Amino acid sequence: MHATVDQGAFLEELLDHGLFVETGVQGIYAKGGRFEEVRLGLDALLTRAAASLGAERMRFPPLLPRRQFEDTGFLSSFPHLAGTIFAFDGTEAEAALQHERASAHEGWSEFQEMTDLVMMPAACYPVYPAIAGRGPLAEGGVFVDAGAAWVFRHEPSGDPARLQSFHQHELVRIGTPEAVVAWRDQWAERGLGLLRALGLDAELDRASDPFFGRAGRMLAASQREQALKLEVLVTIAGPGPTAVASFNTHHDHFGSTCGIELADGGVAHTACLGFGHERITLALLRTHGLDLERWPEAVRRELWPG
Repeated sequence: MHATVDQGAFLEELLDHGLFVETGVQGIYAKGGRFEEVRLGLDALLTRAAASLGAERMRFPPLLPRRQFEDTGFLSSFPHLAGTIFAFDGTEAEAALQHERASAHEGWSEFQEMTDLVMMPAACYPVYPAIAGRGPLAEGGVFVDAGAAWVFRHEPSGDPARLQSFHQHELVRIGTPEAVVAWRDQWAERGLGLLRALGLDAELDRASDPFFGRAGRMLAASQREQALKLEVLVTIAGPGPTAVASFNTHHDHFGSTCGIELADGGVAHTACLGFGHERITLALLRTHGLDLERWPEAVRRELWPG
């Protein structure tokens, strides 16, 4: 693994070079042109890799219908990460009071009501109801490239690699249990190879999600024991390596929840892969330096083949 650097020092370096632009809120940054040049090159690379293996391309907005979100069970496992959307639906007098409070930077949440939308917590979530709506799967199931969707998780941090709003490039496989597990395992190795081809000192390991509370610790231990979640780890900044991609199996959770049927009438199993665009871009900048023109030619060809 690459030698670690202080998170604060790396963040300052990113800000000084215009790769990140400060907004005043931890974990929320605008991105400069050179940062986006790398990120979009990565997006194109992942899209090409998925298309070469027959992925169906789908794209979704960064918002999820609240009913779909509630059906996922996210609030049971990760209530601390969710972001919900509220909006004003009151009288003129209430609007005036809201404006007065907001102008003084005082609390004005009492004038807001919950809407039918939430922030997208995982880019794979809208894929499952969309596929379920088609009816029973064809033989062989489906492979979907959901692209680099904006994802939100309420997790403010001084770590530049732990953002509250970021791009998660999601690939989803839906089919029989055997096909789904084999696909996940193949893509774990393929994803590791793809990142190593970009010059990253990457390692694959078992992992667990940040489940909430005491029961969550038991879920995390079970998830790790069953190898339901694998992660690619790369050193970016801080005391240890950072997960830049994850490879997950869900058994029949989403198949049952969303009513996805196999061709023979059974319940479909699912798996998803998530590549964190910003984290991988940061890992590339950390590894190869902030001057893109001086990056290794082999890495530049992978990202910008034209």
